[in-house]
Amino acid sequence: MEADFFVGVAQNGLWVLCLAAAPILLPILVTGVLLGMIQAATSINEQTLTFVPKLVIAAICLALFGTSMLVLLTDFTRDLFAQIPLLVR
Repeated sequence: MEADFFVGVAQNGLWVLCLAAAPILLPILVTGVLLGMIQAATSINEQTLTFVPKLVIAAICLALFGTSMLVLLTDFTRDLFAQIPLLVR
């Protein structure tokens, strides 16, 4: 039972991690691809041209989705702590 419990916790933890990271990583990925295509088309190889917009997008995404990401992580942690007494029998 304990091995199944820990595997389930690990799977749930990875799922929560994916759900928490996706709202930031996906817009940054799309921005990087679009800016990379623009750089390839114009032959401009400036590093700050890609870094600054990604940083701005990350800040906007954190402002928009930060609260929901924090709620998701706290719910996972609360559920994890609630399951501790089930292991100590």
